[in-house]
Amino acid sequence: MKVLKKIGIGLLVIIAILLIVALFVSNDFNYEKSITINKPIEQVWENTNSLSDLDKWSPWMDYDPNMKKELTGTDGTVGAKSSWESNNEKVGKGSQTITKIEKPNLFATDLKFYSPYESEAQGYVKLKSEGNKTVVTWGFNSEMPYPFNLMKLTMNMEKAIGSDFKLGLSKLKKLCENQ
Repeated sequence: MKVLKKIGIGLLVIIAILLIVALFVSNDFNYEKSITINKPIEQVWENTNSLSDLDKWSPWMDYDPNMKKELTGTDGTVGAKSSWESNNEKVGKGSQTITKIEKPNLFATDLKFYSPYESEAQGYVKLKSEGNKTVVTWGFNSEMPYPFNLMKLTMNMEKAIGSDFKLGLSKLKKLCENQ
């Protein structure tokens, strides 16, 4: 009985320590990846300024080209919303709503994921002109609620989604440079 009591106390101490550590870990969560495209910013902007344009180079469209999609509002304007639903766990169910457009430098959206897990994020595509080239930065900002923010200490976002972002940006580069 003493052994079980010591194990129980030990587990409670470990849990308490983890919960205390989580208090000092930021809830903010950011990820972004960039690529340089050998085309002027105006041309790249034409492939990033609407929800349907994003679909052309989205890596998630490849995971389930038959996913159910619905567009409401006027695409390419603030408030337009794209919703999707797929049985593929990499795609899941969610929506993306345009929140800000600053031609030709920023296309921002609110992302809501309903399955396979619930979360929200603010997505963006930023364009920066460098002569006849354009640097495209694709990313998102989100928050992880306490105590799940503790996972940030062990989570490898590059491994989790880095290849998807790299694939999407590579598809965008090919799309722009072949026009």
